Amino acid sequence: MSFPPKYRARSRVDISGEESRAKAVAVATELFATSGFRGTSVAAVAAKTGLSQSGLLHHFPSKAALLAAVLEERDRQDGDFLSGTSEPPLGWAAFDALTALVARNSTRPQLVGLFVRLAAEAIEPGHPAHAWVREHYDSIRNWLTDAVHIGQERGEISEDAPVGTIVRTTIAVIDGLQQQWLLEPENVSMAAEFEAFTDTLRARWGTVVSG
Repeated sequence: MSFPPKYRARSRVDISGEESRAKAVAVATELFATSGFRGTSVAAVAAKTGLSQSGLLHHFPSKAALLAAVLEERDRQDGDFLSGTSEPPLGWAAFDALTALVARNSTRPQLVGLFVRLAAEAIEPGHPAHAWVREHYDSIRNWLTDAVHIGQERGEISEDAPVGTIVRTTIAVIDGLQQQWLLEPENVSMAAEFEAFTDTLRARWGTVVSG
């Protein structure tokens, strides 16, 4: 899962439109998703991209820089999908946007696998993606916290709704569904399960004007 561009903590590596860079990012995404950061070598990415190792390092001076580019591209794609050029969705619209994103991610197993694997690996403070994972969760918590508060101000969400619990539980549900879906995609529908969860939230904490 991700968050609108407004909630991005900081910019990392800029992804240019150069074909070789874009291809390298796509290849690295696939390899990081299946083998993890430590199990993927620069040589393997270069070979599958069709570049020499020195050619790949010309665009990305280290494996950590390549990982940063992959994560930046993932955030860009999800952020554009969530809000495009408009303001980020807030209130119940934020949960509707997340439901749509979960459905979209059901067609992108490599990106889901990348996030699940790297998020687990990057718990270690020394991992190159550790700062990104912390920023990722900070950003989505900030977005959903704003979403619920704005929903309360609009009268969509009950004033006594437990904001922190709703935010943390929503993140936990999405992360848990992603893991279960990767293990058993034929038995787990991320989109249907998350929509059922948001329906439960609306039933418990929505007001008569929430629609």
